[in-house]
Amino acid sequence: MEWAAERRAFQAWRQRVWSLVEGREVLEVGVGTGKNIPFYPENAQVVAVDLSPGMLRHARTLADHTGAGVDLREMDVQRLAFPDHAFDSVVTTFVFCSVPDPVKGFEEIRRVLRPAGKAVFLEHVLSGMPVVRQAMRALSPLVRPMMGANIDRQTRTNIEAAGLTVESETDLWLDIVKLFVVRA
Repeated sequence: MEWAAERRAFQAWRQRVWSLVEGREVLEVGVGTGKNIPFYPENAQVVAVDLSPGMLRHARTLADHTGAGVDLREMDVQRLAFPDHAFDSVVTTFVFCSVPDPVKGFEEIRRVLRPAGKAVFLEHVLSGMPVVRQAMRALSPLVRPMMGANIDRQTRTNIEAAGLTVESETDLWLDIVKLFVVRA
């Protein structure tokens, strides 16, 4: 379903996200089928988590095919089983639309980031354009049961409510797909 968008835009965005990662110890939240694996930095030790065992099986197949030495684990971002300050960087791509309590998820990311650690979030968010915003709010109850995505999330507000500091916010497609660079 996403093939065309992945080829036209998402791959370049994923590459950009991973070029911003700092440090050696990196957590990817919401690895899904592993679409980010080809972009992992060579010098990083990546731990990647996802709620779905099925998604993790796909990610394992891709990791094995590419030779990526990623540590894949089944885990919920709202309850990360890592000690405080375990990671230099945390990455998410199109994850927080489906986290039931996004603020709790961002709080967990803050907890596992080292002091001054960096998080990079590629997320779709609720538009600020009045007509688009109204349409997104109207459609979200229909989209959620079909795709599991809340298309009306106010992600920056949720990031800041979790105690993270937004260093930069870049619009990648209209004001709906954004790249957030965040510090603990």
